[in-house]
Amino acid sequence: MYKAGRPYHGRMISSPPPSSLHSLFEAQHRASRAQAEVPLALRRERLLKMRALLAQHGAALAGAVQADFGVRSPQLTEIADLFVLRTLLAGALKNLARWMKPVRVRTPLYLQPARAFLLRQPLGVVGVISPWNYPVQLALGPVITALAAGNRVMLKPSELTPRTSALLAELIGQSFAPEELCVVQGDGDVAAAFAGLPFDHLFFTGSTAVGRKVAAAAAANLTPTTLELGGKSPCIIDASCDLEQAALKIAHGKLLNAGQTCIAPDYVLLPEGREAAFAQAFERAVARLFPSIEGNPDYAAIISPRQHARLQALLDDARNDSARVQEIIPGNGTAAAAGSRQMPPALVFHPAPDSRLLNEEIFGPILPVLPYQSLDEAIAYVNARPRPLALYWFGTDAAARHKVLSRTVSGGVTVNDTLMHIAHPHLPFGGVGESGWGAYHGEAGFLRLTHQKPVLAQSKWARGDLFYPPYGRRFDQVMGLLKRII
Repeated sequence: MYKAGRPYHGRMISSPPPSSLHSLFEAQHRASRAQAEVPLALRRERLLKMRALLAQHGAALAGAVQADFGVRSPQLTEIADLFVLRTLLAGALKNLARWMKPVRVRTPLYLQPARAFLLRQPLGVVGVISPWNYPVQLALGPVITALAAGNRVMLKPSELTPRTSALLAELIGQSFAPEELCVVQGDGDVAAAFAGLPFDHLFFTGSTAVGRKVAAAAAANLTPTTLELGGKSPCIIDASCDLEQAALKIAHGKLLNAGQTCIAPDYVLLPEGREAAFAQAFERAVARLFPSIEGNPDYAAIISPRQHARLQALLDDARNDSARVQEIIPGNGTAAAAGSRQMPPALVFHPAPDSRLLNEEIFGPILPVLPYQSLDEAIAYVNARPRPLALYWFGTDAAARHKVLSRTVSGGVTVNDTLMHIAHPHLPFGGVGESGWGAYHGEAGFLRLTHQKPVLAQSKWARGDLFYPPYGRRFDQVMGLLKRII
């Protein structure tokens, strides 16, 4: 068994042949059709298995994530991956019986004395394609939600975190029958074949560009999807805010996992003339959070040399466009060692409007800073771009806050902090427009992966015959009465 802190030498499962992929799906599909009603006891049993898996192997999973990143502290995985999953499990186990109950629906007078209700049933087989940035939370979070809803689940984790994916496959294989929950490993070709399976629902977390391909593949089978994508999440700093506190919270949200977070602040809008004060406050915040960068286990490495090179290219492009780049290296100011992927934070002032920094999701520790002259200008800037996954506002002016909240649309919002709306177990989490569609967490996720079947139970005292042909005077009288009372 894998031990935290040690290299993982377990067998990496090679890409399955298409026949194997279809066989796994067919087994789950048959099982889901043979057991359309999944009782509370069985759902709880599956959730308790997942809770035991995390309790017994959380340290090993954190070690695998650390090995995949090169530098990423187990404590970061504990708070950002494992703790979030534990809260999801606790909420599901506590509320599952209530969520599963049929929901009574009021019946209008003209259909009485019939009764109506919604019967909450599993969809069947749910596919989950998860990313690399939080490879445990974003893999198992949708899985937990799907199991709570009574579904069978096939999981395709990221090939960019192979140790974590292999360990997930091993642990899930030990705890679950493959017709309940299984893991499929492989590269992008496997992910494409996976997305083309005729699931009852397909859940994808990743980039907007790949999300378009997943949606297109699912559409061929009329498979409904939940897409948790990314986008340019803004931070709006109001003139009324405490800049020191705002800078600390923005630095934490931006630099958690070195900016490799889908809801990380992607750019800052602040009142014109406060750029220097913000830069100083942000530099102090970085030094407080990360007294050093190179070799600091709390400051995650960029996931791969390719991603590191992409981020460096964004900075080079900004410099070539005459933007001012302020790299922040706290402590003794030692530059990164050769080959290091621990990338220092950087503020970028006056980036060109058509720059890649302002038009691509950054997904790294680079933060453009854009001044505005009026709040209306800041709101217009946000609204002129695709709707973001998250929006952050800092200030004490209630009227200004209401203006921003009412005149912008985003997947979620945190006021006077960053990231924290995702930690609330009863708030739906999801995007809107190009940042995705569908939401999960809590009851919202349960309902997303549940079919609410409408049922009308007719009474033996029903007089539906009043509406039968042949139509005549009696029909006209009945319809005349209904027109007056509805």
